[in-house]
Amino acid sequence: QVQLVESGGGLVQPGGSLRLSCAASGSIFSFSAMGWGRQAPGKQRELVAASGGSTNYADSVKGRFTISRDNAKNTVYLQMNNLKPEDTAVYYCNVPSPTGSLGKPNSYWGRGTQVTVSS
Repeated sequence: QVQLVESGGGLVQPGGSLRLSCAASGSIFSFSAMGWGRQAPGKQRELVAASGGSTNYADSVKGRFTISRDNAKNTVYLQMNNLKPEDTAVYYCNVPSPTGSLGKPNSYWGRGTQVTVSS
């Protein structure tokens, strides 16, 4: 079984920064790619950053968020800069499963960490 444990969320003012971390354990297969998704109140969960053979970002976070990995530790990070109120959401760590690719509902998701951007 795969376990994903996120940390680093919190309350930050607009324009501020946060760094999220996710420690992954379990099947090595799952870590060919790693990513971060988020779900804002009343909205569907979306994948905002992915790291596999290349890195990809949602348009809404491009230029502000950076995903990075420490493969030796099976850890993925999300550096979030110039945060905006619309970035407020629960952020989830994500890895693929045998039946679900990155970002899909049947991939593996962590329990999430709350990020609130407010003055």
